[in-house]
Amino acid sequence: MTAFLDWLSNGLWHLSALELVVFTLVVTHITMISVTVYLHRHSAHRSVELHPVLKHFFRFWLWMTTGMNTKEWTAIHRKHHATCETAEDPHSPQVMGLSNILWRGAEAYRAASKNEAIMQRYGAGTPDDWLERHVYTPHGVLGVALMMIIDVALFGAIGLTVWAVQMVWTPFFAAGVINGIGHFWGYRNFECADASRNISPWGIVIAGEELHNNHHTYPNSAKLSQKPWEFDIGWMYIRIFEMLGMAKARSKGPVVAQVPGKNTMDVDTAWAVLNDRFRVMAKYSRDVVSPLVEQELERAGNARRSVVRAAKRMLSRADELVDEAGQDKISEILDASPKLQTIYEFKQRLQGVWAKRSAGAEELLNELKAWCCDAEATGIQSLQSFVAEIRSYTMPQLARA
Repeated sequence: MTAFLDWLSNGLWHLSALELVVFTLVVTHITMISVTVYLHRHSAHRSVELHPVLKHFFRFWLWMTTGMNTKEWTAIHRKHHATCETAEDPHSPQVMGLSNILWRGAEAYRAASKNEAIMQRYGAGTPDDWLERHVYTPHGVLGVALMMIIDVALFGAIGLTVWAVQMVWTPFFAAGVINGIGHFWGYRNFECADASRNISPWGIVIAGEELHNNHHTYPNSAKLSQKPWEFDIGWMYIRIFEMLGMAKARSKGPVVAQVPGKNTMDVDTAWAVLNDRFRVMAKYSRDVVSPLVEQELERAGNARRSVVRAAKRMLSRADELVDEAGQDKISEILDASPKLQTIYEFKQRLQGVWAKRSAGAEELLNELKAWCCDAEATGIQSLQSFVAEIRSYTMPQLARA
């Protein structure tokens, strides 16, 4: 009886309270790494290849700690990207409300997982071996039950608390925080066509998924950090796996180069600018819009200052995210400043160049050349400097030559 009570109080490992906290943080971190590296970057986006041993470990670990099915998670996530911020999106806080996704995000996943059309259309290329068909898919509850038995055996009664934390960690942080707050609050490096935001520049707690705007801009990139001050711990693990010969990143985002002093434009320039268009537009906002807004603020009277001040944000937003009230605000800004109207029109024209990419390289180049010539002719210094930077773009192999 004494031995039983000792086990019930301390389990087999007799860990202290601090050691229990550390253990719980370690195992939940492994789960988040499994989600981001295996489910997200490998299975859903094919941005990284993994060694079979790693894939089997991640699948087994996720079966025990979440009960999640690879095909279901992959299909729902692909559907999210294909229909982002629309009524068809399985978990958009812009449509369903932030509170619903933050606190009930796992329910949205479960509802979508029952949609066979989603599974068939978006679940291609996921595991279909004996383990998946006979263990992981039909017996998801068995995995989490096994985890509960292990936790109770190791830690006694308090093991139920450890297990409970493991069970709610991923549904809250991955399904709730990332899919909820990650489309509602934070900063944006790039004006992609959805409401995604970076929650934090340091992706540690949720294994790099905090950098959600970066991911939605470059969904096929294995690396989610895009700025020097950002940190993606998921990418750190991928690099470690690469050094061990157990992983290979297929993409890290667009690969372009800039050649200082290059002032001629060719097809390589056009393709490089097109490939890097999100960064190009971010630079346009930073180097053209922002300086001109500051200049206009210095000249604006008190009646116009509030209108001009809003220009920095409104003139940089993706058109898809501007509602009717936003359009009215933009019209008010443009009426207040002819120069701001000019750079806004040139921003719209530059975005129109991207639409020419299906017409062929020569037409794309001609459109870009015409845009640059007209932009230089405006006499706006920040716009002229931006054109000089555009001309420096080329493809990496040409830069090395």
